[in-house]
Amino acid sequence: MTDRPTDPGSEFGDGEPVVRDKRRIDPETGNLRESGEATSSAPAGGAAPGMPGTPGAQPPRDPSDLVGPSAQEALLTEALAERTADLQRLQAEYVNYKRRVDRDREANREQVIGSVLTELLQTLDDIGRAREAGELEGAFKAVAESVERVTEKLGLVKYGEVGDPFDPRIHEALLHNYSDEVDGPTATLVMQPGYRLGDRILRAARVAVSEPTEQLPAGAENGAEGNDDDNQAADKPAE
Repeated sequence: MTDRPTDPGSEFGDGEPVVRDKRRIDPETGNLRESGEATSSAPAGGAAPGMPGTPGAQPPRDPSDLVGPSAQEALLTEALAERTADLQRLQAEYVNYKRRVDRDREANREQVIGSVLTELLQTLDDIGRAREAGELEGAFKAVAESVERVTEKLGLVKYGEVGDPFDPRIHEALLHNYSDEVDGPTATLVMQPGYRLGDRILRAARVAVSEPTEQLPAGAENGAEGNDDDNQAADKPAE
């Protein structure tokens, strides 16, 4: 191959061609020449080595390669913090969603069970009256006890006993009187038991309430005494 110098001031200013043997294999001996014996120069009219479109060109470098290690570490740390925050936010949203779904599912379950048990309260009242009358016998007794076991398993609780303190939140007063035998508002007669499911009252207990006599209004007390005197006079035989 020949190189033609382009600089007039070079040692080859006479314009004579210079012949350089750049073959890697020696044509006389057939041996591989040393790297210093055959060196390649840049093509005269081509692109420089490493540029796109030329043989042996390298791909363009990543922009992150143009910054130092400290800057790369800062970029990676920032990206990691953003991804971590996104994951934490998604996890919190999922946890809240799961809690809300579980709460709604439990509320719907209790509502359905409460509706079914409310329809059975009249049947439970009939079973209770039959038991008090001594008519709960035989096969009817077995069926009644089975129904009661099922309702208890579902969480139904029966309440309301004579002597319970009156609570307007769970009791319904159908009768009211005064008595010297009580210290405060007390259920002295249970006309119909109450039922609750958890914290939900399915039916308030219907009771008769007695209050202490000292809470009787003054006018009502005098009237009551007058009525007693009239009743005693009416009971005496005429002379």
